[in-house]
Amino acid sequence: MKNTFAFIMIMLSCCFSFFVLACEKENISEQSDSLPAYLPEGMKLVWSDEFDVDGAPDSQKWDYSLGANGWGNGEIQKYTNTRDNSFVKDGLLNIVAINDGGMWTSARLKTQYKASWTYGFIEVRAKLPAGVGTWPAIWMMPEFDRYGSWPRSGEIDIMEHVGFEQDVIHTSIHTLDFNHKKNTQKSKFRKFDKVSKKFHTYAINWTPDYIEWFIDGESFYKFENTGKGVAQWPFDNKFYLILNVAIGGSWGGQKGIDKKLTTPTMFVDYVRVYQLEE
Repeated sequence: MKNTFAFIMIMLSCCFSFFVLACEKENISEQSDSLPAYLPEGMKLVWSDEFDVDGAPDSQKWDYSLGANGWGNGEIQKYTNTRDNSFVKDGLLNIVAINDGGMWTSARLKTQYKASWTYGFIEVRAKLPAGVGTWPAIWMMPEFDRYGSWPRSGEIDIMEHVGFEQDVIHTSIHTLDFNHKKNTQKSKFRKFDKVSKKFHTYAINWTPDYIEWFIDGESFYKFENTGKGVAQWPFDNKFYLILNVAIGGSWGGQKGIDKKLTTPTMFVDYVRVYQLEE
């Protein structure tokens, strides 16, 4: 009887250990320290944020866009720099849009005047919010408007998602010749699995000759420099990174805003920037 009891206890202990390890493995799979699924040869890491310190986002790396002016798209949220709308917890950056009786706040983080790059492999691992009316984005804007105001100096949209098209990822560029005001923007969209339920990596490889988009290491779209001037290729200057969750607007709000939404959140595991070794 004692031997049987001992055997049962050993088996229970093994099962518990297996359960703990399985849970740990599941948590680890949510957050990854691994190299990108794809990385061009000769690249080295030059800038990153792994979001491994709880609290406010690192002020040495991130600043905020603030206010409620519609942001050129009729968005309804007010961007703040409060810990309610953006914070780091358990290794993840949380960008939270908050519905307070129909009055929305959110956050728009940017590296402007803190870090900017010309060319490189820029990768963000993120899990996107869900819900009609949400409009999360990972994108880049020029540090300085060398060729003039938008869209003359360019815009690079690494990832955009609108809640009324769940699991459809959009990418695009905007220039003087190619922009959504003229409905001539160069863009691509495709359906991907469970973008609001699991993490995916969104990346670009930006060179003097082309910008190529990747999702989970898979090439998704490529825009080439045809040598026709800055009206089509203003991408020879420093650009900074933006992470935000917008609500409503000319695109995100096309099908309205779900009144039941309370705190749609974009979770960011890491941001990494690689450039060619000199």
